[in-house]
Amino acid sequence: MKLTIFWHRRDLRITDNTGLAAALQGEAPVVPLFIFDRDILDKLPSKQDARVTFIYDAVEQLAQETGGASGTMLVCYGKPEEVFEQLLKDYDLAAVHTNEDYEPYARQRDEAIAKLLKQKNVPFTAHKDQVIFAKDEVLTKSGTAAKVYGAYNKAWRAALQDDSFQERPSRQLFTKKNLHRIDQAPARPTLADMGFERYEQPVTPAQLLNKNDVEHYDKTRNRLADDHGTTHRSVHLRHGTLSVRQLMSQAQELNDKLLDELIWRDYFMMLLWHFPETAEESYDKPFRRIEWRNNQEEFAAWCEGRTGFPLVDAGMRQLNQTGWMHNRARITTASFLIKDLLIDWKWGEQYFADKLIDYDMSNNIGNWQWTAGTGVVSAPWFRIFSPESQLQKYDPKLEYVKAWIPEFGTDAYPQPIVDHKEARQRALDAFRAARK
Repeated sequence: MKLTIFWHRRDLRITDNTGLAAALQGEAPVVPLFIFDRDILDKLPSKQDARVTFIYDAVEQLAQETGGASGTMLVCYGKPEEVFEQLLKDYDLAAVHTNEDYEPYARQRDEAIAKLLKQKNVPFTAHKDQVIFAKDEVLTKSGTAAKVYGAYNKAWRAALQDDSFQERPSRQLFTKKNLHRIDQAPARPTLADMGFERYEQPVTPAQLLNKNDVEHYDKTRNRLADDHGTTHRSVHLRHGTLSVRQLMSQAQELNDKLLDELIWRDYFMMLLWHFPETAEESYDKPFRRIEWRNNQEEFAAWCEGRTGFPLVDAGMRQLNQTGWMHNRARITTASFLIKDLLIDWKWGEQYFADKLIDYDMSNNIGNWQWTAGTGVVSAPWFRIFSPESQLQKYDPKLEYVKAWIPEFGTDAYPQPIVDHKEARQRALDAFRAARK
C-alpha cells in the first residue's frame, strides 16, 4: 500500500494545520511523522532542556490523538536524511508533505530531503503555515524586502484577504478513513533513549485568547510586574501548538496593538529568508569591525543576574529560572550587554538561544540586531537604553525586581559593575570607530 508522510516540525497540532490538511486530502492514507533531529539535539549544551521536554510532551500528545483516530504516528530519533532513507526502504511512499521553515539550517535540510525523495520519484511539498505572508509575498513597491517595519506593516495589512485567517480542515479530515495504522510500528523513543532528562518549566496552556487576556494589551504589555499584561503564547507560536491564523484573527478582533506585535513575526521571518547571513553576522557591514571588549567575567555576571543593575538582573534571573523573560526586560538586558559592557551581541543571542523556551531564531536575531543597531531593521546605533530609566518607567514600585531578586536592598546585592555614563560613551566611541 502506498502511504503519504506528513512531517511535523514547527506545527505540533492537528487543528488548522495547512500541510496536514493537504496530506489528508491526497489519495494515499497518511502517516504522521516527527523526527527528533540529532543535527539539532547533539548541539544543545545541556541534557536538561525544557524545550526538548515540551516538544516531547507535544509529540506524545499527537501520537495519542493519532492512535485514537485509528492511525499511527512514527516518531524517530536520528538525522533526517538517514531517517528518510530508512522510510524509503520500509514503505512505499506516495508523497511527503510538511510545512515550511525559514531558518538557514532548515532550508538546507529540506533541500537535501527533497533531493533524496526526488531520486525515488516521491514528491516533497512544503506548505506555508507558521506565518500569514512569507518570503516574497509582501515587498516594497520596487520589489525588494522592506527594511522599514512601518512600511511592511502597512503593506502586510493591505495584502490581507477575506480568507487569510481561514481555518484549514485538518482536524475534520483527521479520521480513520484518511489515516493508516502500522501494526508493528517501532517504539517511540523516550527522553532517556535520547540522552535527555525530563526538565519542565512553567508554560501557559495551549489555549486561544479570551477578551480579558488582551483587551488592554496595548496598555499593559510593558508593565513588568503584570504577569497578565502579555499573552504568554510565544512558546506555542514557536512550536506550533497553536495556530498563528487563529491568534491573529483574535488579535484583529480584540486588540490592534497585539496584531502589530504578531506581524513582527512575519517580518523577521521574511528578513531572515532574504538575509540568512544575519544569523551569524551583523547586517550593517561596518559594524562587523566593532572592537568588542568581550570581558568573560562581566559576561558571566550578566548571565547570572549579578550586574548591580536591578532591572537587568531581574530579567536574567527570570530567564534562568523560567525559560522566559518579559519583552521589556529582554530589550533592557540586551542593550546593557551590547552597549554598557560592549560585548558582542552574538554572545547574548546565543545565551538566549540556549535558555529561552520560546526561542525563535528570526525573532531573536532580529531583535538583538535591532537593539545593537546593526541589523536590517534597527534602532539607531547611538540609542543606548538607560537601565535606571527603564526601571523607573516600567517597574516604578520595584515589584518585578523584588520578585526575582530577594536580596535586593541588602548588602548581599552587588554594586554596579560599570558606570553607565562612562560605559555609554565607551560604546559610542567604539561604534563610531567602526563606521570610519
